[in-house]
Amino acid sequence: MIQVIGVNYKLNGKVYHFSPGNCEYSLKEPVVVETERGEQLGFIATEPFEMEDEKLKSALSRIIRKATDKDLAKNEKNIEDAKKALKKCRDLIDKYKLKMYIIDASYTLDRSQLFFRFMADERVDFRSLAKDLATIYKTRIELRQVGVRDKAKEVGGYGSCGRPLCCAKYLSDFDSVSINMAKNQNIALNPTKINGVCGRLLCCLKYEDECYKDLRQGLPKVGKKVQTEQGEGKVISIDVLKGTYRVNIPEVGIVELEKEKNEG
Repeated sequence: MIQVIGVNYKLNGKVYHFSPGNCEYSLKEPVVVETERGEQLGFIATEPFEMEDEKLKSALSRIIRKATDKDLAKNEKNIEDAKKALKKCRDLIDKYKLKMYIIDASYTLDRSQLFFRFMADERVDFRSLAKDLATIYKTRIELRQVGVRDKAKEVGGYGSCGRPLCCAKYLSDFDSVSINMAKNQNIALNPTKINGVCGRLLCCLKYEDECYKDLRQGLPKVGKKVQTEQGEGKVISIDVLKGTYRVNIPEVGIVELEKEKNEG
């Protein structure tokens, strides 16, 4: 086990793990952290907690210090300069007629790197673009392609439930969502019902998936032939939440049965 603390770079952004060292921090407190790209300004997102070593995806970096007024002022200037770089990058994209859309731009705190995120439907040769940007800004340039879920998180909006998008409100990581999750929950496989505003499967399908898997234990599959007290029949439907299933028995009709309760 190793002690870690969560840090994100923007509100509701992805949480990264760092070594807290011997210093104490408050939630949302600005700190300067060491990353592969250089020094970055982040905000404390979690209390320190214990994590199993094997769950760490990479070597644990450290929090360098609590952010000073000078760090905060530098970060504000970087944000303003990144906005100008974003506009310039879009102008260059028009110049080279590249089929890509730049979402945002950001500097590391020490300005050792200028980072752009973009969306594209296909592979884009942006070598000339990167070369021009490096010449203009005299720093390392990185362009990274992201998906539509990342874009939805940035833009925000409301889901079919009438509430703000989970990704924009509080999700920091995107879990894998599969069509089987919709099937497990007996949701009609209609794209308008199971897809979010991003066009991908609803993130909320993941929330109750484990619960539905547990509740399905002991329930037969639809179409399976089962033996009942009234005779053999075919399962025509199941109700996962009620723990019941309906069986069509020849010469008897449709009967509703409860799944067997597990003792102990």
